[in-house]
Amino acid sequence: MAGSFVREAVVEFGDCDEAGIVFYPKYFYWFDCAFQGLLRRCGLSQRRLRARFGAVTPIVDAGARFRSPASYDDVLAVTTSIELWEERRFRLRYEVQCGDRLVAEGHEVRAWAVLKSDGGIGGGAIPAEFRALLEP
Repeated sequence: MAGSFVREAVVEFGDCDEAGIVFYPKYFYWFDCAFQGLLRRCGLSQRRLRARFGAVTPIVDAGARFRSPASYDDVLAVTTSIELWEERRFRLRYEVQCGDRLVAEGHEVRAWAVLKSDGGIGGGAIPAEFRALLEP
């Protein structure tokens, strides 16, 4: 994927279910890890988002399609890219490969949520500065 970030994940024994394949929630964990890695590559983190922009990026939608099984000791490449920007949210696309084999595809939609003085959050427009940092 053009303008993408790749993070490696090694499947551990505890990542697998009784059938010996990766338990599906692990993919969502790896998706999030890949997004956090993308932020770090851009000089950001969740703490820096709060400090610099006064905002967080909660997930409002997520999904995955599982194409082939992965199991213990497999080395996975989790590729993430931003495929859609909207005024108040953005959509990330994920692809998980084991070598040349497609294992899973997924997505997350993250909202831009501004921190309020009462401790709550509210929707806000994504700053151009944030978008520029994440675009290739």
